[in-house]
Amino acid sequence: MYTPTAENVVEMGTATKSNEAGLPGSRAAERRLLVPTALPSIGIAPEPAGQEPHTVPTSLPAFLDAWLAAHFDDLVTDRRHIHANPRLSRQEHDTADYIAERLAAVGLEPRLIPDGTGLTCDIGEGDRVIAIRADMDALPIHDPKDVPYRSTVDGVCHACGHDAHTAILAGVGRVLAELDSQGELPGRFRLIFQPSEEQFPSGAPTMIKHGALADVAAIFALHCDPQFPAGQIGVRTGPLTAACDVMEIRMHGRGGHTSRPHLTSDLISAMGRVIVDMPALVNRRIDPRQAVAIVFGAVQAGEAANAIPEEALARATIRMQGLETWQMIPDLVQEVTRSVAHSAGVECEIDYLRGVPPVVNDRHASAMFAGATAAALGEQAVAEAPMSMGGEDFAYYLEEVPGAMARLGVGRPGIACDIHQGDFDIDETALAHGVRVMTHTVLAAAGSPAF
Repeated sequence: MYTPTAENVVEMGTATKSNEAGLPGSRAAERRLLVPTALPSIGIAPEPAGQEPHTVPTSLPAFLDAWLAAHFDDLVTDRRHIHANPRLSRQEHDTADYIAERLAAVGLEPRLIPDGTGLTCDIGEGDRVIAIRADMDALPIHDPKDVPYRSTVDGVCHACGHDAHTAILAGVGRVLAELDSQGELPGRFRLIFQPSEEQFPSGAPTMIKHGALADVAAIFALHCDPQFPAGQIGVRTGPLTAACDVMEIRMHGRGGHTSRPHLTSDLISAMGRVIVDMPALVNRRIDPRQAVAIVFGAVQAGEAANAIPEEALARATIRMQGLETWQMIPDLVQEVTRSVAHSAGVECEIDYLRGVPPVVNDRHASAMFAGATAAALGEQAVAEAPMSMGGEDFAYYLEEVPGAMARLGVGRPGIACDIHQGDFDIDETALAHGVRVMTHTVLAAAGSPAF
């Protein structure tokens, strides 16, 4: 096993939780994470006495150079096919079938989940499994791009990079299959192609229900990030994304003419107070170091300027960084919302939908990602990923087993764009970078005593 030394380390990431005393989940201060800058020969855990140890190619970069020279066009083909044929959450049957065919073509045995929207595929042998996950669903967004692989489905687009995630994982599967055919695969690996990351209820619990984490010791994933240029990988230990819930508030009351608001429930005024006051009051009830972002994205009430409506509705997302805050926030938000509404003279009904917990990267898994990135792309490729307030259901896997998600740089020179926008696109050289980094990462994890 490659061991970092004082001369051969890079500082990466921050502590998993705040080190400040008194915070929920706080812990003693620790030094910043030290990770290896290179993995020149990825060692494998010792075999039982009398057996020859398994090894991987001593020049993994050279092996991947040759493989990518022969198969890079296949990665691009897969990504563009999926981009042109996007499927919304829980409708990924065509995508799953396409990937299953691609894997079966190299002798693998993919297994679809019962509804056909996701699949898993094991490669190699062993009781201990290292897993890799990709999500496959698209978003209900129009694709305005003038490219040959523009979406052929009206109002549906791969605006979050899941097409790239899927193509990269299929490529990693073919790499691992080739290593296995050469007798050089050090253990068992599982590809997890997941449906419905973008929509509640999300697909990670579905995959777990159908055995995706059986015998898994660690799990890894990449997520496209156009804020990083192609060739960089953003790594972070501890919280990477926020928890995210959704709340719907309904108010009912007596309507009437705006000239006589005192004879009505004045739902517009009451809902306005909830929208403005409730977020501030919630944040005054929790530790300020654990702030909660409550943002309303939809408000519906009335039609006429001179009529106070009888019904009002508002929808909001509630995002927070800490797992402890996520566990306590539903009761607090609903209590404060009802209190504000009552002070305005109305009652309200609340539907509070639990979303996803925060992605909290395991320290050892993050170190594995950073070291593998340095080995695959060079030390300059390792960047520190910022904490995001977005939600990501990869968190459900990390509640069960250790692992990490890293940010795959896909930014194109001179082009500013972000995910969840119709014009989002990637620098396709990132597909090769993703295959390189993930292959290094999972092979290193297979030999790590940390998992």
